[in-house]
Amino acid sequence: MASSKKAPSGAIRSGVGGWTYEPWRDNFYPKGLAHSKELAYASAQLSAIEVNGTYYSTFKPPTFAKWRDETPEGFVFSLKANRFTTNRRVLAEAGESIERFIGSGLSELGPKLGPLVWQFAPTKVFDPADFEAFLKLLPREVDGLPLRHALDVRHQSFLDPAYLALARKHRCATVFTDSDGYPSFADVTGDFVYARLMRTDPKVKTGYAPKALDRWAQAAKTWAAGGEPADVPRVGGAAPKAQARDVFMYFISGAKERAPAAAMALIERLA
Repeated sequence: MASSKKAPSGAIRSGVGGWTYEPWRDNFYPKGLAHSKELAYASAQLSAIEVNGTYYSTFKPPTFAKWRDETPEGFVFSLKANRFTTNRRVLAEAGESIERFIGSGLSELGPKLGPLVWQFAPTKVFDPADFEAFLKLLPREVDGLPLRHALDVRHQSFLDPAYLALARKHRCATVFTDSDGYPSFADVTGDFVYARLMRTDPKVKTGYAPKALDRWAQAAKTWAAGGEPADVPRVGGAAPKAQARDVFMYFISGAKERAPAAAMALIERLA
């Protein structure tokens, strides 16, 4: 892998998954807002968006350039890698699919390109040799732009110190999922933290109760300052303290209609 590396700044970003969702037109977007203006509006209220569409389809450079131009300075897109890169029996054979995804025009986003999320099927069992072969295929840059990788592992077999060691060796973050539906562990394995908060409640206006939002805001600040919260689940011991870490927190799934309110409430607490 190339040696290019983006130095963490300790920035904390809060956002949602996607920006096209019918219920948001009743409780997030202004009434009558043109669908073509939704990204511009959402990006003015949030600081990041995770794109799920790149998991299912291949986008072209002009699309990434359009997203770049419609969003404010400092905004970031996390892109979910195409499913053909990870949904396979032998991960070591993913090289061509990885190259196709990386070369599809991601670099058009420039500084607005956030982490790439490699999501594995819930049935994908941890195979140390094959998984390391896959990690070796992940490039560290594209067109001179540093790349950051987050691993979204969804099988209980990854609750293993051997997995943590591999992820740290290859400087890949592990997605922390606040959910009962997937393995939930917050061990820091990269130089940034990536959290998917999936417990939004339809009965709570801000998705998460105020005390829960306070807790996640404090956790984000601790991660950003290079530490680790004491009250998150881990497989192993705490990672070495860092000078700073970038933090990405997305409110996804659960009561999705409440996700924008939750993300904005977290941003208020971080201000």
